[in-house]
Amino acid sequence: MSKLPTISGKDCIKALQAVGFYQKRRESSHVILRRDQPFTQVVVPDHQELAKGTLRAIIRDVDLSVEEFVALL
Repeated sequence: MSKLPTISGKDCIKALQAVGFYQKRRESSHVILRRDQPFTQVVVPDHQELAKGTLRAIIRDVDLSVEEFVALL
């Protein structure tokens, strides 16, 4: 298992937008992103630093490996 970087919510959103996600809506400090093909929806907290478990869950939900996600940053 690769080591996760410490990133902000904004950096995570930019990386996910690079693989086809777009902002569906925003509720307080959480951004809901959606991808149509294949359909996936994920919630990203817009925090200064994402917790490691939260980031790992987001990466798992969007069917990327940690290495693929780090390459998008």
